[in-house]
Amino acid sequence: MAKNVSQSPLEKNSLSSIDQKLAMAKRCSHEGVVAGAKAAVVATIATAIPTLASARMLPWAKANLNHSAQALIISTVAGAAYFIVADKTVLATARRNSFNKNSNTEA
Repeated sequence: MAKNVSQSPLEKNSLSSIDQKLAMAKRCSHEGVVAGAKAAVVATIATAIPTLASARMLPWAKANLNHSAQALIISTVAGAAYFIVADKTVLATARRNSFNKNSNTEA
């Protein structure tokens, strides 16, 4: 015997607010992923060139850096660049959105 009770305006506002927050969080994380991927590509290129060149030209690097070590150096730098830039981008986007939200509610 459930009655068809419509939601109160307060409940409707909170649900739409949650949907807006979820959409904003998805957008922030997507921006972070894109920025992190771009940074990883740049870091890979910037690391690969000197690593590969030194492994072929410098006697110490030629003797001590096999292919696995070279790949480890390059991938570590790429991974670090991805996570650092993605984290900073997500935080900056969230901060910017929180400031925009405060200025919109005060106006």
